Amino acid sequence: MLKTGKQLRLRRLSLAGDDRHLLVPLDHSVSDGPILPADKWDGLLRALVAGGADGIIVHKGRARAFAPDILRSCALVVHLSASTACSADVHAKVLVGDVEEALRLGADAVSVHVNIGSDTEAQQLADLGAVARSCDAWGMPLIAMIYPRGPRIEDPRDPALLAHLANVAADLGADMVKTSVALPLDRMAEVVANSPLPVLAAGGPPDGSDLVEYGTAVMATGCRGLAIGRRIFSSPAPAALVSRLAAVVHGMPGGGGITDDMPLANYSTIVAGVA
Repeated sequence: MLKTGKQLRLRRLSLAGDDRHLLVPLDHSVSDGPILPADKWDGLLRALVAGGADGIIVHKGRARAFAPDILRSCALVVHLSASTACSADVHAKVLVGDVEEALRLGADAVSVHVNIGSDTEAQQLADLGAVARSCDAWGMPLIAMIYPRGPRIEDPRDPALLAHLANVAADLGADMVKTSVALPLDRMAEVVANSPLPVLAAGGPPDGSDLVEYGTAVMATGCRGLAIGRRIFSSPAPAALVSRLAAVVHGMPGGGGITDDMPLANYSTIVAGVA
């Protein structure tokens, strides 16, 4: 069977070939500042790859600085959106890269951030649609990072709202959607059931609670993967943590397991601050 470039790249986003994904976003240095000293980046990247991350998400300039051998067994996702914590409107995301640049860097996918409910929602939706058009032309997978954020959002954990966002991502041409988790967490299953796209759950509990247990509960709702950044790159042992999360995502022994009777109610409070 003839494979398109997009199909081949999507396959590289899942190391186990099971269409499940553990992605580690490292784009925080644009929005919030350095995530670690410059001379520690190489070690962090190698730890993430050694642990079994399916892919890392970075901006284009950071990708240019990687040692050529690092990503031999890990996908590269180039993030095309940006804003900083210093902005008058932190929810206003703008495009700072394009699909052609990502291709030249060897990217396996690109991602675009959209904040529904923000004052600049219209432009962000237009940007997502334009990037989707380029992705189709070049055979590049597109991950929509779409969140309910801004002055018009009353409950950012509302399952119906999150399901709406997943459908926005699908209708505008994304291949996967990364979004917030619903509360109570067992209602994330409703978001998944109403999403035409694979759903990646964003973040992880920021309160020091068990990240592997959180990931297990999220995957039990039917999500197709996790996209966790800060809780991983701030860990004292990122390789070991990624290894355990990868086992959870891909259903392998040693990751805490994914069972139908996993108690989800325990996570309704700990995820309240998750991105």
